[in-house]
Amino acid sequence: MDNQLINELKEKFNIVFRDVSLLEQAFTHSSYVNEHRNLQLSDNERLEFLGDAVLELLVSRFLYNQFPTVPEGRLTKLRAAIVREDSLAKFAKECHFDRYIRLGKGEENSGGRNRPSLLCDLFESFLGALYLDQGLKAVHEFLGKIVFPKVKAGAFSHEMDHKTRLQEVLQRSGDVLIDYRLVKEEGPAHERLFWTEVFCDGQLIGKGHGKSKKLAEQDAAANALGHLEE
Repeated sequence: MDNQLINELKEKFNIVFRDVSLLEQAFTHSSYVNEHRNLQLSDNERLEFLGDAVLELLVSRFLYNQFPTVPEGRLTKLRAAIVREDSLAKFAKECHFDRYIRLGKGEENSGGRNRPSLLCDLFESFLGALYLDQGLKAVHEFLGKIVFPKVKAGAFSHEMDHKTRLQEVLQRSGDVLIDYRLVKEEGPAHERLFWTEVFCDGQLIGKGHGKSKKLAEQDAAANALGHLEE
């Protein structure tokens, strides 16, 4: 196993595998196994299968808790944006996983190390290995360093543009005045929380909060949509 990967996991994420063979399997592509049959290696495809399920569960739980007023359909859309191939490939690169995957010569020469589908599978394989080695809590903590902060910062907010959706719904029958009002803000500068209310023609229709004014407005719009769609 590459000691540089082991050291980087420990230094960046405080992760130390008890069973290093799981980590080794997670970073072994089928093309490498096919070219080294005499070594009797296992590729990462089964771990990928497991990691995919673990990822979907933990992302779903995070979104459920993070956006308590967002309806099921929008949560599904947001989850799909987070766990899709290009997103997971970017997470894998951010973790430098692309540097350590073991590829066959043909796969290497054809640019496999930068192929989004391969990197997506690698990220899921790592999660599967981490789950088997240390359980759900360890995977959740890892995602809390790589994935969840980006969701909180609004990296996927284009998938959750509740303000635009609310405007479309309210203006179906003609123009209305939609007004977002900041009603409260609390906490230190690095952990500020904002509370917002949204009004339609002077009538309160939704409330929300978030770690920025924009997120609070989106949350208020989602809350209003939830009431309108009931």
